[in-house]
Amino acid sequence: MPPRPNPTIRQRRLGTELRRMREQAGLGGSQLGRAVGMSPAQVTQMESGRIGISVECLRTIAAACNCANRPLVDALADIIGDRGKGWWEAYREVLTTDFLEVAEVESHAQEIAICTTTYIPGLLQTGAYASAVFTRLYPPLSRTEIDVRTAFRIQRQQIVRSGRTSLRTYIHEAALRMQFGGPIVLAQQLEALIEDSTRPGISVRVVPFALDTFPGSGENLTFAMGMVPELDTVQMDVSQGTLFFDSPADLAKQRVIFDRLDSTALSEDGSRDFIRSIKKEIEASYA
Repeated sequence: MPPRPNPTIRQRRLGTELRRMREQAGLGGSQLGRAVGMSPAQVTQMESGRIGISVECLRTIAAACNCANRPLVDALADIIGDRGKGWWEAYREVLTTDFLEVAEVESHAQEIAICTTTYIPGLLQTGAYASAVFTRLYPPLSRTEIDVRTAFRIQRQQIVRSGRTSLRTYIHEAALRMQFGGPIVLAQQLEALIEDSTRPGISVRVVPFALDTFPGSGENLTFAMGMVPELDTVQMDVSQGTLFFDSPADLAKQRVIFDRLDSTALSEDGSRDFIRSIKKEIEASYA
């Protein structure tokens, strides 16, 4: 079977974990190849996600690397066994890979935690608010492109609105006041946010300006928890697109940031009251 031209983010992650497993065992690619009957080129392609392996091969590699982390190996076996296509594949020809990979990571997360400083988390945006966020991009998007991106974002929300995946959000006051689409759109978004905060499995916590310190450096972050901690993923939104991090050091750093947010943000009830107060201010501006 020829190498995959465009491996998915989960296929690449499987390869990354296999490389880490090999490196922790102190083996080179050629050494591992000899131990499991693969050529050095096949090892390289496997670790880049360009070729797949069987569950039996995975367990052979784990044994050759003296990997005793059974939960991790079982989780990697689940990735290998999952051959179904996600709903996001229908958008592959119309959206960039960033969009698809975000949906893929979210869809397989056990729990999602989000910290935002500039806008309401995408998983909780209304259609009008999401459309306004895409409208402000430069260079400008066409109406069709805006509508497709908005529809995609709304479809992503099903994993949390259905209760399948729990969601914790920490929203800075700045994000609550940014008027994408104007005051009416924002007021409607804040009302929807209050309603969402009462749904089972969705937690909305506010970080007000008055807080004397803000954990982290202010990026919009998503922490997607995998089947085991080793398979957690951090997503960072930047102007050029989306970045993903999965090194043990990056994961440890972001866990600390979210722990600090959890200990400093307003309570859920206090956050709802805070959002209501901002909504009243906004409504007063156009009453």
